[in-house]
Amino acid sequence: MPPTEPILTGILPASLRAEQSGAVAILRLDRPEKRNALNDEAILGLEAFFAALPDSVKAVVLATDGDNFSAGLDLSELSERSTVEGVTHSMMWHRVFERIEFGRVPVVSVLKGAVVGGGLELACATHIRVAERGAYFALPEGQRGIFVGGGGSIRLPRLIGVSRMADMMLTGRVHDAEAAYAMGLAQYLVEPGDGLSKALELAGKIAANAPITNFAVIHALPRIAEADPRQGFMMEALMAAVAQGSDDAKDRLRAFLEKRAKKVTEF
Repeated sequence: MPPTEPILTGILPASLRAEQSGAVAILRLDRPEKRNALNDEAILGLEAFFAALPDSVKAVVLATDGDNFSAGLDLSELSERSTVEGVTHSMMWHRVFERIEFGRVPVVSVLKGAVVGGGLELACATHIRVAERGAYFALPEGQRGIFVGGGGSIRLPRLIGVSRMADMMLTGRVHDAEAAYAMGLAQYLVEPGDGLSKALELAGKIAANAPITNFAVIHALPRIAEADPRQGFMMEALMAAVAQGSDDAKDRLRAFLEKRAKKVTEF
């Protein structure tokens, strides 16, 4: 891995820190004493980071300090809110997580320890999720008398289905990393301590892709998948034409035809 250097130090709160290694940025949640629980400062810090991401960054790894990804909403800072204030607060989380999901570059998250509540909602806004054995996944909102507010009711059912999500919320069921991997909450399962290195490996591969293809995957693909088939086919055709018409695509295809590019292998 190329050397790292701190970035965006002037705009991030103390609960976040960021560094860059080549074309990959590493953003860390840094509240280990709170199991990286998410407060408003951290959420707005995430927004500031993705808004100011340097052009040289082609992929992001979202990692954490300590033993946990995130224990979710910091309930110690949860004050009584009016209905309007509650809606506004939830919409703020929606805005920030949408900036991650539909941002400029793909995001790979490293999941370990607690991936709970709002922490799970944050993980599901990323594009590739690497789970370490020992991670556990839960939605304890039902036991807390609250409801998901970070887009979980939209993103989680796409991954695991409504019935599994309802089970987690109604009964407090906790899934281990193996179960989470099997049901699609994570695309990769690694040994404890190996999550960051795997995420950096994947982010490096992603950063080497044509930017227009990465953009199409994170912006067009989910919309095409949810569209009426007739509309989806047209969006796919338009996106394919845009991508293959770029100078980058032409150079890469020429390299393949001239046998200068790597071939796809079994592993």
